[in-house]
Formats: sequence, C-alpha cells, structure tokens
Amino acid sequence: ADVGLSLASIGAGFERRAVVVGSERAELLAGLGAVTGGQVVAGKTGVLFSGQGAQWAGMGRGLYEAFPVFREAFDEVCARLDEELGASVRAVVFGEEGSLDQTVFTQAGLFAVGVGLWRLLEWLGVPVDAVGGHSVGEVVAAYVAGVWSLEDACRVVAARGRLMQALPAGGVMVAVRLSEAEAVERLAGRS
Repeated sequence: ADVGLSLASIGAGFERRAVVVGSERAELLAGLGAVTGGQVVAGKTGVLFSGQGAQWAGMGRGLYEAFPVFREAFDEVCARLDEELGASVRAVVFGEEGSLDQTVFTQAGLFAVGVGLWRLLEWLGVPVDAVGGHSVGEVVAAYVAGVWSLEDACRVVAARGRLMQALPAGGVMVAVRLSEAEAVERLAGRS
C-alpha cells in the first residue's frame, strides 16, 4: 500500500509507469522482465463505493463547484432524496461540522456524492470493469450497475437511513467465530 501511495503521489511525473506484483522472487523478476521488454498488460479497474464513516461536512463541494457533470448528478439525486426525507440533503452535506451526525442524512449524502463521482468518472472516460460497495455504498454500486433505477435507489437509501436512524443509540456488533449450532448451544437458556 505504501508503494502504491508513493507511486501515485510523489516522484517524477513520467509518461508511463509500471507495477509488478508477485509473492516470490521469480515472479517479481519475470514481471520486471516483461516490463523492460516492453510487454504491456492492461489491468482491470474496479470502483468501491464507501459506506458510513467516510463522510465529512462539505464532502464533494470542490467537485460540485468545479465539474458541472458532478453538480447535475448531485442535484438530481438530492432533489429525489429531498422529497423522500422532507429536508435539503445538499444543505446538510455542505453544512457545518456536525451536520452529518444523523444517519439518515449521512447515508443520503454519501449516496448523492457516490452517484456524482460515478457520473464524473463516466464523463472523464474512465473505463470501469467492476463496482462494489460497503454498506450504503452497495446501493450506489447497485444503481450504477443498472440493478435499480435512480428513483428506486433513492427510495432504498431514504428507507434504509430512516430505519437505521430509528435504532437505539449505543448498539454494538460483534464477530463470533462459531458455527450456528455452536452459537445456539452456548446461548441456550439465556434470555
């Protein structure tokens, strides 16, 4: 990861760059040989849309101001979500620190930004081979993959956000390395 970050952010801006991946010395040497021999192997590009926890007040504002395609997509999504939620999603997303503290708006904002980013990638001509998502990002991925219409995806995001907002505060989650049968056995007799 550190090497990838360094390649992307520092160093000379060469016209071409190469990455070689391998788990053994022989694999790495073969990859380097292919690069120095001029062999180009195009990779595939995947986009992963993030879930809650990746938000911040003002997210997407720079893209909104710089790219009309992002702005149009963001506004289109916000208009639909505003109807569903009865509040301005754009005002919350571009609001002050703490404005995204309510899950219902956090999820709506992440969805709107995700769709805007997708439309921006399309406009830039970035070829994408696969999409995926985590949490509300799964809804973005489903929409951009054509599983749901924008209208249906916005309904899902709004309903999901309202349901999650209604959960009691202080809930927790735990991962347990037990089979279902083992868990049932250990929980037997407990209320």
